[in-house]
Amino acid sequence: MPVARRGYATVRHSRTGPSVPDNVHVLEMTREEFEELVAEALDRIPPELTRLMDNVAVFVEDEPPADDPELLGLYEGTPLTDRGEWYAGVLPDRITVYRGPTLRMCESREDVVAETEVTVVHEIAHHFGIDDTRLHALGYG
Repeated sequence: MPVARRGYATVRHSRTGPSVPDNVHVLEMTREEFEELVAEALDRIPPELTRLMDNVAVFVEDEPPADDPELLGLYEGTPLTDRGEWYAGVLPDRITVYRGPTLRMCESREDVVAETEVTVVHEIAHHFGIDDTRLHALGYG
């Protein structure tokens, strides 16, 4: 759920499901390989949408905050739909995709590719002001 304050939203994207036990093999992928998957997912966003994105940066981190270990992605910023005349001179919105939880929940490289794409689309949709309810209805929950 978005937490809004003064036009600033923090939106978390996580999947519910079984946690990976410590003794189960976790898929291995270097940070560079994962960053490339995020870049490829960004490249698949239609150009007509990427042209509309404004003042947003995308990052890859290995792990989410300790209080939310299954978090796959996080949008922090002011959605385009909430920006008004007051919106100037602010730091870019931030989209973060987390490698660790994605690798722990996926069983194959193909799963990682698909989940990374869903996460990227999900967080970009928040930048456009689309909420979780609508994203779930569209299959990007």
